[in-house]
Amino acid sequence: MEVKADFGMIGLAVMGQNLVLNINDKGYPVIVFNRTVETVDEFLRTAARGRSTIYGAHSIAELVAGLSQPRKIMLLVKAGDAVDQTIELLVPLLSKGDCIIDGGNSHFPDTIRRAKSLADKGLLFIGMGVSGGEEGARNGPSLMPGGNPKAWPLVKEIFQAIAAKTDGASCCDWVGEDGAGHFVKMVHNGIEYGDMQLICEAYQFMKDGLGMSSSDMRDVFHEWNKGELDSYLIEITSRILGHKDDDGAPLVEKILDTAGQKGTGKWTSVSALDLGMPVTLIGEAVFARCLSAMKDERVLASAALKGPGARFSGSKKAFIEDIRKALLASKIVSYAQGYMLMREAAKEYHWNLNYGGIALMWRGGCIIRSVFLGKIKEAFDRTPDLKNLLLDPYFQKVIERCQESWRRTIAKGVELGIPIPAFSTALSFYDGYRSARLPANLLQAQRDYFGAHTYERLDKPRGAFFHTNWTGEGMDVKSGQYNA
Repeated sequence: MEVKADFGMIGLAVMGQNLVLNINDKGYPVIVFNRTVETVDEFLRTAARGRSTIYGAHSIAELVAGLSQPRKIMLLVKAGDAVDQTIELLVPLLSKGDCIIDGGNSHFPDTIRRAKSLADKGLLFIGMGVSGGEEGARNGPSLMPGGNPKAWPLVKEIFQAIAAKTDGASCCDWVGEDGAGHFVKMVHNGIEYGDMQLICEAYQFMKDGLGMSSSDMRDVFHEWNKGELDSYLIEITSRILGHKDDDGAPLVEKILDTAGQKGTGKWTSVSALDLGMPVTLIGEAVFARCLSAMKDERVLASAALKGPGARFSGSKKAFIEDIRKALLASKIVSYAQGYMLMREAAKEYHWNLNYGGIALMWRGGCIIRSVFLGKIKEAFDRTPDLKNLLLDPYFQKVIERCQESWRRTIAKGVELGIPIPAFSTALSFYDGYRSARLPANLLQAQRDYFGAHTYERLDKPRGAFFHTNWTGEGMDVKSGQYNA
């Protein structure tokens, strides 16, 4: 059978199947392949039944042969070796100018490597972040493509057609060179970790600190979703808290409190350390998941370690508003840190990132979609070279309005013994960032004392380094390892 499809898909798990249906809905013939070929036949019999322009291939060679040139082939396979192995199988079958798209959660250094390797062979490569889960893939995801810029004109029409739309604009645009797309998706996922942890801390505060029921908390999150915190994660939290098990009890309270993770939050934190950026909130969110996994040890510790005996007193309604404001202020810090990381990565890897455009891509279709992101887009529209979201006038006013509640919430959490690592680190970062002088002067003196690492002086030009013989018994030899 002669097939000439516009687009090829390798990988027919949930995301792959739904993206294929989405692409086909927009008028593009698609040919599909899966390593387990029975999945291809099952897909054609079920989800793709009756669609005359979705074709099945039982080999990679058959898929390649069924595509019009230049070929556009998307991979939705497990990140890591599986991507490299699939690319190795494809390369001998492709022609110069054909394009491979990796739509999985690949680590951005792998994407940089693949883009260069394929460019050397005359092939185009895109590493594209895809967010929105099953629902987004089917009805409109957020797409973050980066890689070889020559590839963008080949896929722009298709990807912008299938992506979510916000105020008429597609939640898909070119992010940047080589690994930029997957880096931005990684940061998106890190922010997602932070958002989820902040919501969980608000939930625990209301549950354990205020003694609220699941139905009462459902109502609170439902109300929050009507205002500044309007977002997908707040919305589904309300729904989760209202969901009953078969016996009528809240299902959420029967779920084991050990959180899983796929690694993108950890990648974000490691990248922040590599680039020297204090992305503390995402780091705490990752560590909170690690702590949750220590379930058996925590159960033992709960019987042995005592906390405060204090109980909440006062107006619950007023304090719920304090929690809301603390959540909003902490969320601002989380996004500010994420954007700091992207800005530093752009310098390091020579990417030309459109920060307002990234916020627009996240406005719809993705897990962190929210009204809040529109304010970030406006901030970068006002000041394209904005150094930090905290310096934008809108966000300054929000923080000023929320600050007393933020501090009260954290103080009360400490008093009641409720763990709030993300709330706390957000405020600590804010206080550190707004400090003209930090105690690092003492730290540098310590480093010079024991290791002759030198220091700079306030009364001397930057770049001039000094060493003191603190004990009178040392030497004047200086270390060459001063790294600010």
